[in-house]
Amino acid sequence: MSPAGTARGIVVAVDGSAESDAAVAWATHEAIMRHMPITLLHVVTPLETGWPPGPVREGIPVWQADEATRVLAQSRAVVESSRGEGVSPEVHTEMAYAQVTSTLIDATKRSWMTVTGSTGLGSIGRLLLGSVSTSLIHHGYGRIAVVGADRAGTKGAPVVVGIDGSPVSERATALAFDEASRRAAPLVALHAWSDVGVMPILNMDRSGYEVQGHELLAERLAGYQEQYPDVTVERRVVCEQPARWLIEAAESAQLVVVGSHGRGGFAGQLLGSVSSAVVHGARTPVIVVRPDPS
Repeated sequence: MSPAGTARGIVVAVDGSAESDAAVAWATHEAIMRHMPITLLHVVTPLETGWPPGPVREGIPVWQADEATRVLAQSRAVVESSRGEGVSPEVHTEMAYAQVTSTLIDATKRSWMTVTGSTGLGSIGRLLLGSVSTSLIHHGYGRIAVVGADRAGTKGAPVVVGIDGSPVSERATALAFDEASRRAAPLVALHAWSDVGVMPILNMDRSGYEVQGHELLAERLAGYQEQYPDVTVERRVVCEQPARWLIEAAESAQLVVVGSHGRGGFAGQLLGSVSSAVVHGARTPVIVVRPDPS
């Protein structure tokens, strides 16, 4: 077993649930598309001392070690069944005996992308992947993909990206163009000129904000449209509540890409809240682009 992310490939957090299998299947296609290795990482949480009783293997209760082996074997089988006629990606497996969240956050520092299920059920019957995905999109690094059992996405449907003009949004835009190009899909670029809901004001002139929004989109998209002439782009400027419009756009998309954190008066927390809302509300895979580790 190789350390997660040492090859700058794709790391998938696995726990044997349906959501975990969906994440593995999605990550397999991504790894094949990008010619990257994939690491299946299962984290075994240490239990309270003395429970349950039983033999120990290399510091891990045997029953937990056996369950981890089963989960990893199941996940590897999902890779094989998901690759179709394509060449199977290079697959590694890793089992860690540690705290789940801190282990996966550390893995994000070394992987090109980290993939997790939207929710999942751990081996001792407790919610696992749902809390993990929430922690990763707030504290992880690089690219965090969240995939659910009902979030397969439709081949040929557009890729959606949220753009606000911040540096992390710029990285999300670059990734979204690359994803759309590799998937031969159109791109929907969405910009909201207000992060939060605004009360309509009598005689309020929104046209100026809309013009500024279109200008920002034109500026942010120009270089990428030259780099990816094969990608057809639809520009959407909305008034407010970007999470709402991104979730709505996700209904007819195969993938949503957002940044976290971006603009906002509280150390960029607003875009962080947008990305969190989209991850929990969209019925399609979502990639959250986080800052790289410094």
